Amino acid sequence: MIVDDSTVARAVLSRMVGSEPDFEVVALAGNAREALDALRTVEVDIVLLDVEMPGTSGLEALPEIIAAGNGARVLIVSSMAEDGAEVTVRALAEGAADTLPKPGTGFFAGRFSQVLADRLRRIGHASREEGQVARAPGPVRLRDMPDRPLGCVALGASTGGLHALVELLRALPPRIGAPILVTQHLPAVFMPYFARQLETASGRAATVAVEGRTLIADRIHVAPGDAHLCVAGAPGQARVRLDRHRAPSGCMPSVDPMISSVAELFGDCAVGVILSGMGRDGLIGSRLLVERGGAMLAQDQLSSAVWGMPRAVAEAGLASAVLPPTELARRIAERAGAASWK
Repeated sequence: MIVDDSTVARAVLSRMVGSEPDFEVVALAGNAREALDALRTVEVDIVLLDVEMPGTSGLEALPEIIAAGNGARVLIVSSMAEDGAEVTVRALAEGAADTLPKPGTGFFAGRFSQVLADRLRRIGHASREEGQVARAPGPVRLRDMPDRPLGCVALGASTGGLHALVELLRALPPRIGAPILVTQHLPAVFMPYFARQLETASGRAATVAVEGRTLIADRIHVAPGDAHLCVAGAPGQARVRLDRHRAPSGCMPSVDPMISSVAELFGDCAVGVILSGMGRDGLIGSRLLVERGGAMLAQDQLSSAVWGMPRAVAEAGLASAVLPPTELARRIAERAGAASWK
């Protein structure tokens, strides 16, 4: 379904999507209310949603559209997704699967069409409790959760992961007694807004990591967009070390260097978590963490916008649990021995 108040934009996007053999446009809407009305009768996998529309904006309607979509993913296609970092981060935190800058209507051609098709394929089908839930090709083997004191929590995410991060951090007790590291695949310009969003959602301090800064228990340390977030020093005096070498995944920042450095420093006192995202970033670090006696947790398929990164960890037999974000938070809280639970 395409939701845009511009007749021209709806027509051009519809033509682009319809030209791909594996997609079909089943509904068009000129505003958020029309979109919600359509979702009562039409089943869709992906909603292309503009932000700037008369009446209720796409951003304001996003939670309701997600709820009405019965598992449908939302791709924000808006001119505000290019420079409006705060808007983009808010959309991702509210549950959008991804964002894509929309060029001016005079430039709807060429490469944009291919980028759009690639994004749609990456997002894929809706995840529903009945009908379209794709199963893993084989059973997932779970490992025991170590019972060592919790020294550090490292969270990695990509496409669809911002919403999962918010859910997990919001569900954690106020105190777990360990620093929280976060690597999310986002451009550098988005990171201050991203940290602010996590702070607001979780009720705990969140800052973009700075070289040499001491890790503080119960504070969220966010990887900057131009460096990998690593740790150095001793477990009780750990500090931030920023690494700008190319990671095997090609991502910047990458989850692998973060979890690998946490494995080396904290060993069996570390817990790593892989949330929604495309590809296999985090798998190398996860192997090392498990070898060092630490525990890995992975988001389950049904709650993931893209079950790529967590699937790689789960199917490699590295995870101690494969669950939705709020349940992963519960496992972390139990490991921390936290008395307070929301």
